[in-house]
Amino acid sequence: MAVIAAFILNAGLNFVLGLLVAKLLGPADFGLFALATAGAIVANTLLFEWLRLSATRFYSVRVRAEEPWIRQGLDRAYVILALALFAAAGLCACLGLTIEGSAEGRLAIAAGAAVAALGIGVFDYHAALARARFDGGLYLGLVAAKNLLALVLMGGAAWYFPQPVWVLAAAGVSQLLAVALLYRPLADIPIPVVRVRLRETWRLFMLYGLPLIAANAVYQLMPFLNRGTIAAGSGLAEAGYFALAADVTTRSIGTLGTALDLLLFQLAVRVEEEHGRVAAEAQVAQNVGIVVAVLLPCAAGFWVILPALQALVVPEAYRGPFAAYAGLMIPGFFCLAMMNFALNPVFQIRRRTMPVIAAAVLGLAVNGVGLWLLPPYFGPEGIALAQTAGLSAATAMLALRALTGAQRLRLPWWDLLAAGIATLAMTLCLVPLRHLDPGRALALCLPLGMVVYAGLVCVFDIAGLRGLVLGRFGRRAPVAAE
Repeated sequence: MAVIAAFILNAGLNFVLGLLVAKLLGPADFGLFALATAGAIVANTLLFEWLRLSATRFYSVRVRAEEPWIRQGLDRAYVILALALFAAAGLCACLGLTIEGSAEGRLAIAAGAAVAALGIGVFDYHAALARARFDGGLYLGLVAAKNLLALVLMGGAAWYFPQPVWVLAAAGVSQLLAVALLYRPLADIPIPVVRVRLRETWRLFMLYGLPLIAANAVYQLMPFLNRGTIAAGSGLAEAGYFALAADVTTRSIGTLGTALDLLLFQLAVRVEEEHGRVAAEAQVAQNVGIVVAVLLPCAAGFWVILPALQALVVPEAYRGPFAAYAGLMIPGFFCLAMMNFALNPVFQIRRRTMPVIAAAVLGLAVNGVGLWLLPPYFGPEGIALAQTAGLSAATAMLALRALTGAQRLRLPWWDLLAAGIATLAMTLCLVPLRHLDPGRALALCLPLGMVVYAGLVCVFDIAGLRGLVLGRFGRRAPVAAE
């Protein structure tokens, strides 16, 4: 429950922080900030993601005690890459001060993006270690510290120094400070380094993680390419509209998915350690049903409350384009969530991650074709359609690869069908309320949607959620079942 609490806190504060920064910077500067943030995420993915993924796959409480060289290999690799990125940030900052002489130049923005990427990478790694230990309290403390520091530092930077570079730097520093505050409980017991083991672990991490980061980098290139295309064709302000809609939409759909993935994938890894690969794949199949049963109503509910959300919480300068872009992006971001939290774990458990790259390349190609064909007919909104088409194509290809062949995954098809029917019933109940006064619409839609969907889940025990909830909040279940 601490992990779920951490993600509720993270989602809420990130949502508030994103809107606050967007309001304080304005559409044009927020568009530049969003473009630099996308670049920072790409840099983090290329440099650090293979290590974070390796931490979630190979580090555990048992490994911490019996195979300490796994953590040593992760730490050493992180230190080397972090120092290289910090040096690059310093070089860009020095050149920016001497050549451009401004905090708004490209080199200064690159330095800020590098600091942000460094902070993201270090924080995500230590958060993954806490989750791999199933230490919910430590994870909650880390997330709380990061969010509070980010709210103060990023909000303060946007208020006092309303330039993207300072907000980017504050984003990185806030995450580094959170790790520094909790470094002692996050550390393992120091032991002598076995260099032969280090080389073996680095080889293992690269073979496992590099295909995944290649795919993730391709997916991160999509928003970077799309935002750059909008900025080039329609200006930074339009890129700001697009970026805010994308950020709010992906967080609204993906936040719960990320929380579930942190629990469910680690559970599958533990099942594999205790019962073998076949049992782990059965657990992954069960996890797919849970992910769909949770995220499908989230996506539909977000579409229903979109007009009310825009009217009540979106800064006035972004209204209109926000709802138009977000409505077109919802299917694509739902597909992305399915890839990340339902389909990718299949190949991660099998340690055969090359199909993930093939799906990502297809998605980028479809997105590129869409950028060429759609904007002449639909304007800037055609870029949102291109992104949705690319993510949908990638999901379809990966699903085909996972669900066909001799090793196809045996999905709980009844649970998927039931989740779809329950979501449709919930949506039909809420659609008549969609165009009410925004305050009334939001006040009615949220509780009514939860009651309708939760009632159907309870009656039909969709994806076993009724049993999971009763086991957690009803009579105490055995420790192993928890």
